[in-house]
Amino acid sequence: MDVGEIYVIGAGTMGSGIAQVAAIAGYHTIVMDIIPEQLEKAKEAIQRSVEKLLSKGQLTAEQAQRVEAIRYEKEMKSIGFADLVIEAVVEDLSTKQAIFRQADGLCQENAILASNTSSISITKIASVTRRPQKVIGMHFMNPVPLMRLVEVIRGFMTSNETLQTVMDVCRQMGKEPIEANDSPGFISNRILCPMINEAIFALQEGVGTREAIDAVMRLGMNHPIGPLALADLIGLDVVLAVMEILQRDLGEDKYRPAYLLRKMVAAGHLGRKTGRGFYEYAS
Repeated sequence: MDVGEIYVIGAGTMGSGIAQVAAIAGYHTIVMDIIPEQLEKAKEAIQRSVEKLLSKGQLTAEQAQRVEAIRYEKEMKSIGFADLVIEAVVEDLSTKQAIFRQADGLCQENAILASNTSSISITKIASVTRRPQKVIGMHFMNPVPLMRLVEVIRGFMTSNETLQTVMDVCRQMGKEPIEANDSPGFISNRILCPMINEAIFALQEGVGTREAIDAVMRLGMNHPIGPLALADLIGLDVVLAVMEILQRDLGEDKYRPAYLLRKMVAAGHLGRKTGRGFYEYAS
């Protein structure tokens, strides 16, 4: 299947990044969000990112011009023309199912519906549609314009054609697609989030300071960023959501979220996006 138009639902950090790389790759791109202010923020964030990449010589002028053609919508007005829809909203099953149910009724018959979920079952998301064979996971990494990986997850009914089309789209975007099975957390967060959670336990129990824990993983394990700083980048609410899904769906206590993580999320200290997490950040 040929993909010409990509429709991104959700104009947050992930949605705006996905729209940016889609446009640069030459796809007609539309970003939809019900919050007008979020669309403005996305437009500004994309422009800043493109200017930075241009200044570093990582984008051509022609590629930068493609970004200017991105369209922004407050309603799903033109989703019926999309070949590929990528949902990038909050990590909540009922919210995603509601969006997929609506998109399924508005999209053309051959359109592929993809979710940027980091841990939720693609099979469960697809179950509310009439096209489960055309539903798939596209888990981009943050920051999207810089990270090469896209974890591609096929649900129980995802067809080979859908998988191949999405793999080709990822490569056209300059990404490296890696296939994963539809299991809680997939590959990336099945491994990553428990590591972050254990680092939070270590901080909670006084094993080391935040700086010491992050330094050990950077200097001793050659990680580019420590687990607590990485949690701030991902968003502590996202880390908590993934751990809750792992504990519930796999039924093992080793996935129990640290109490400190729950407490910080309850306090609204979610990391970089709120200006405060394990570290504090300038606005």
